[in-house]
Amino acid sequence: MARHETLAAVDLGSNSFHLQIGRVVDGQIYALDSLREVVRLGAGLTEEKRLDRASQARALEALRKFGERLRGLPKEAVRAVGTNALRVAKNAPQFMREARQVLGFPIEVIAGREEARLIYLGVAHSLPIAAHRRLVIDVGGGSTEFIIGTGYEPQLTESLYMGCVSYSLKYFPEGRIDKGRMKRAELAARQEISGIVRAYRGTGWEEAVGSSGTARSIEAILRENGFSGEGITREGLERLRGLLIKHERVDPDRIAGLRANRAPVLPGGVAILGAALDELDIESLRVSDGALRHGVLYDLLGRVQHHGDMREATVVQFMRRYHVDPPQAERVRALALAIYDALMVGVERDRDDDPDRIMLDWAARLGEIGLSIAHAQYHKHSAYVISNADMPGFSRMEQQRLARIVLAQRGKLEKVDDTGPESSDWSLVFALRLASLILRRRVDLKLPLLRVAADASGFSLELPQAWLEENPLTATALESEADYWKAVGMKLTVNGLSDKKVAVLSRG
Repeated sequence: MARHETLAAVDLGSNSFHLQIGRVVDGQIYALDSLREVVRLGAGLTEEKRLDRASQARALEALRKFGERLRGLPKEAVRAVGTNALRVAKNAPQFMREARQVLGFPIEVIAGREEARLIYLGVAHSLPIAAHRRLVIDVGGGSTEFIIGTGYEPQLTESLYMGCVSYSLKYFPEGRIDKGRMKRAELAARQEISGIVRAYRGTGWEEAVGSSGTARSIEAILRENGFSGEGITREGLERLRGLLIKHERVDPDRIAGLRANRAPVLPGGVAILGAALDELDIESLRVSDGALRHGVLYDLLGRVQHHGDMREATVVQFMRRYHVDPPQAERVRALALAIYDALMVGVERDRDDDPDRIMLDWAARLGEIGLSIAHAQYHKHSAYVISNADMPGFSRMEQQRLARIVLAQRGKLEKVDDTGPESSDWSLVFALRLASLILRRRVDLKLPLLRVAADASGFSLELPQAWLEENPLTATALESEADYWKAVGMKLTVNGLSDKKVAVLSRG
């Protein structure tokens, strides 16, 4: 297992892009370097929900700088995540291809609740460990996250489609502020928040915490103007609101503690945070230095050290939730991984850190979750759940890839070919299909000698001829399997080995 002493997180936010680099010492991460670029990606969303070229250019320039700083770090030690602007932009896939190339590392777009989980993880690691429940509110550029948790474990996570960039553009065009505009922005935010109030109040919390740029900026302004001694109070926020309305626009020269690059998005942030305090009846917020990028680092630490990987916990939880048959899942997992390892003979890799092998492991264990819905077409039900469910720890791309492999575990392969699978996915699909086919009886079997190989044209499989004759249903299924692969322009050749050949190979 590779040991990574330096980890890096990249946060492609709707307002700013952040790079955080940390050194791992005794399970803790200590900051080495950080960069921040104000990109305002969310401000570049057109009415048609497409990123304009100007915002893309700003984003690519920021990523180019980050890429220079990250040069030399291994792929496994860096995680880059995109948030709300990239979730909603219709042309995000095209932009992401260019962005990955410029950064030099993969970029994942994460779902809102996954963003909330990672924010909580970052905040929890920035504060003293506590036994009581904390409510974390994070007003971002395009979304606002609300999380209740204890220790390092979130219990309630929610992401609402409202942020300081989007609200400032919508309700305070050209930076103009008056009482009516502020009231409309606050009412819109309160309406969004009202849907979660009952659940959050029902769960309860002992301490409320604000995180990320909006909260830190507002805290600095309240302190510099004498509106609040520490943190964010409802009274102090009300006084800031009055000051903004009085000045009719956000002017850094007239508001102490306000940075110029925060000014354009401050009114939207004030409206959202004020609405949150009112709806949830919060008198004050403690402000944390922890944020999404810190949560990404600690989540990455769990992955590279193979403990605390939230994705593994999610897979186990899904197996329980959807009543997966554990013995069958383990049979398929073990055989699929053995087939994959045989295909990879001669390929230099670390088995424990091989992301393709890990993906196959998850696909084998989750392949039958659709049986809890219906037996017919269960692989399609499994893929649908994986594509659309909240899966903590997984990015959207990981979920889609996992769903694609699970969908391909049986039946025609054209449906998978249409989705443009990665080249490495075909080996995973082959391993999972073959394991599922051989183990269809769902009992422990003495598995035959099995040899597999792959080349650019497809796959080959060798099994003892005597075993094929003793298992005619499997032999027939393998003939159909060859036809499925032929339909997508790939070959599958199946050869029966003579008893003499089997004996020689067994001795070898």
